[in-house]
Amino acid sequence: MALVEMVADAPEPLRFTDILNASGQPRGTLHRQLRHLLEEGLIETDRDGAYVPGLRLLRLASRAWSRNEFRKLAAPHLQVLHEATGETVHLALLRGADVIYLDKVEARQAVRMHSLIGNASPAYCTGVGKAALSTLTDEEVRGRLKGVAFERFTDSTHVDLVSLLSDLREIRQRGFAYDLEEHQPGIRCVAASICVAGQNILAGVSVTAPAYRIGEGVLDGWSGPLRAAAEAITRDVRAGLAPRR
Repeated sequence: MALVEMVADAPEPLRFTDILNASGQPRGTLHRQLRHLLEEGLIETDRDGAYVPGLRLLRLASRAWSRNEFRKLAAPHLQVLHEATGETVHLALLRGADVIYLDKVEARQAVRMHSLIGNASPAYCTGVGKAALSTLTDEEVRGRLKGVAFERFTDSTHVDLVSLLSDLREIRQRGFAYDLEEHQPGIRCVAASICVAGQNILAGVSVTAPAYRIGEGVLDGWSGPLRAAAEAITRDVRAGLAPRR
């Protein structure tokens, strides 16, 4: 799995020597593991012999997405939120120090987001990520982000844990999170948390739009339908994923 992720996450196809140097595996062991992954269709080689993700991953990803109960229970509420705002709506799960985008309803406007379902982004600089983190205690946040290097994506990105924790305290008081061009220049969003402890679900739902189209006043105006959507998703997930008796 580490090799599959290495190949899938690489911005360019990887040569054998690239994987050998990055993995630290003995040459013979690495040859054997790559051969098995090729036989299973989890990786492939391009015309230059470099390794790329295999098409079988698409089939597995499609099944995981279509059968994910959390996503299916949330989907109607994402649509309602989209209709109320007209902008792009995201649903994302907190996994470690990142958020994984699980679903998206695209904006009706001409300029749209280029986010992709299945992509991961740092939790510390995204609206959905900060909303999810805000449901944790400061100590839990420190533990979850231990060892994370705070990369500065824009001039607004949190650069350390102290700054993030201060923001999270404001989010807890306010009830929703902002992303004011912290991850991508020119992109703003407002997000609310979804927490279903019994199902180990920490997530966020957000409304996102280009900064030129919205100010903080617009974001505040979306907080009502946003929080209503988050509460409805939480309620339905608790009911829908409750253990069968």
